[in-house]
Amino acid sequence: MQFSIGIDIGGTNSVMGIVDKLGKIQFEAKLKTQDYPNVENFVEACYHLLIPQLDILGINNFKGIGLGAPNGNYYNGSIEFAPNLIWKGVIPLAKLFRDKFKLESIVTNDANAAAIGEMMYGAAKGMNDFIMVTLGTGVGSGFVANGNIIYGHDGFAGELGHVIAVRDGRMCGCGRKGCLETYSSATGIVRTANEILETNNTYSILRTIDTITSKDIYDAALKGDKIALEIFDFTGKILGQVLADAIAITSPEAIILFGGLAQAGKFIFDPTHQYMEENLLKIYKGKVKLLPSELKETDAAILGAAALVWL
Repeated sequence: MQFSIGIDIGGTNSVMGIVDKLGKIQFEAKLKTQDYPNVENFVEACYHLLIPQLDILGINNFKGIGLGAPNGNYYNGSIEFAPNLIWKGVIPLAKLFRDKFKLESIVTNDANAAAIGEMMYGAAKGMNDFIMVTLGTGVGSGFVANGNIIYGHDGFAGELGHVIAVRDGRMCGCGRKGCLETYSSATGIVRTANEILETNNTYSILRTIDTITSKDIYDAALKGDKIALEIFDFTGKILGQVLADAIAITSPEAIILFGGLAQAGKFIFDPTHQYMEENLLKIYKGKVKLLPSELKETDAAILGAAALVWL
């Protein structure tokens, strides 16, 4: 049996695991990324957690290490100027892990890793053309065409979260206005809630909450709260319109939604699908499936990163 190591690096926490080729996680562990301001110390900590398992399973049975990280560049194995990580500048991550573990190491961004995991183990199994969209704190995406992730000439293709969804719209952390993630992410839907509550006098459960979260909006929608349903409709409208444009570029078989906001089920899927279909070119209508991820959220990061080495 062959194995791979999957490591997903986040701004707060990093998760890692040992995965067999069938997608079964044999071992997993977690570190607080922020506890390691020196990236070399982070690599060392990962090594100490994983090496006992490598010794048990036999290091010769390991294909390599897959690393998912914000601003991860597949071409050169670096993390480049990731705003949410404690490590600044250009970090030669693949080289650091390769030198320490003596295993081939591959880096990509976290959304691309999620797409690869979905293609190998989830809803996109058997698909050659699909778009993976992660609806979390921000919006990430991975585009797969003809069975391959689209990286572009520099490794940074597929930034759907930073497509301008609304011209001169909300200020985004990237410095531009109107990016999709300012509307159709967990943080974006909260911004929508606060805006609608200010301009609409209709009663809402949400008015009784001091600091609204995306889960509060979902809970209110479950109770039939009109404002909460309006918030989801607006969020799905923005997302559906952008997805319709994305379909015109790659003509995917499916779009797969993953992440916290996708857990809202019909409240996000129904309006997104409606507005996507309304805005599609006629040649695409009725052809593109909108699907939930089939990966467990707790496992997806590890599986996606680990899957990199099997491609």
